Amino acid sequence: MTRATAKLGGTASDIVVGKVAHGLMLMTWKAEPVPDEQCFEAIKAGIDALPAGTKMFLNGGEFYGHNLSTTNIEMIARFFEKYPEYADRAFLSVKGGLKFNAMEPDGSPENLARSVNAINEKLRGTKRLDLFQSARVDPNVSVEESITALANLKNEGKLDHIGISECSAKTLRRAHKIHPISVVEIEISPWSYEPEAKEVIATAKELGVAVAAYSPLGRGFLTGQIKRHEDIPEGDFRRHLPRFQEENIKHNFVIVDALAKIAQAKGVTPAQLSIAWVGSLGPHVIPLPGSSNIKRTLENCAGGDVTLTERELQDINKVIDNADVKGSRYGAATKQLWA
Repeated sequence: MTRATAKLGGTASDIVVGKVAHGLMLMTWKAEPVPDEQCFEAIKAGIDALPAGTKMFLNGGEFYGHNLSTTNIEMIARFFEKYPEYADRAFLSVKGGLKFNAMEPDGSPENLARSVNAINEKLRGTKRLDLFQSARVDPNVSVEESITALANLKNEGKLDHIGISECSAKTLRRAHKIHPISVVEIEISPWSYEPEAKEVIATAKELGVAVAAYSPLGRGFLTGQIKRHEDIPEGDFRRHLPRFQEENIKHNFVIVDALAKIAQAKGVTPAQLSIAWVGSLGPHVIPLPGSSNIKRTLENCAGGDVTLTERELQDINKVIDNADVKGSRYGAATKQLWA
């Protein structure tokens, strides 16, 4: 079987990656990180499943650690230190650009330089910083100033390509005028398909930008494994999200049941159905699920190979259109999205 692939955009338009990317956030964004070897085997499995010449899009974060530490980048460095032969088979995207030790965007040239330098310091030369993106758009700094600063850092050899995350179509267009954007990262799933997301997908296609669609499984909810609040581990940040409160879980599970029936008829898992649907939104749309388990990683990757018929797409879209999802994505922080 030939694994499905996609091309990145902007200055990375010659790079072919697997149709399904691999998010590394939950390997380390917890009080007790997942053991290295388990993480390493999951990463290797995804890369090994790809055809020769195709890279795995790996997505990490400067602050994806307990108390916003750099644990995630340090784990990535240990992986490539132990398995250097995988460095050229991976395309490493890292989110940063928050204020030091705070969940607040800072797109100033000074802070972007601090963030990029910190990431490279923690990578210890084990892997190039293939792509950097600010995790959020800073409302106090123009996107033109931020992208210009990143372009300067690129020219200094500190990163290879520039991305942007959680932005509006208008902001993507402004950023792309300053320097070609290779990837725009937004949340897309059957329970998070907002009008703004549709605009970003269309604008990215027009501009030749790839879309990394994070949380295509609704942070695990659409797999059907979270049926009540207690199913979320202690210390897991999802416990604090509005959509994962008990009363909302019960209400929102209707969409899980409906998608599970379509998946069963198709002969795929609910996770694969969701990933296939996200991938169907365009050849430039790359589903970005997270996994620290070999079995889940391979299941997710196989979702990119699933082709949905017109009837199946109609059935899924009907479920989405009729869904009355309760609870915002991030609570009060939702107002920072689509800037």
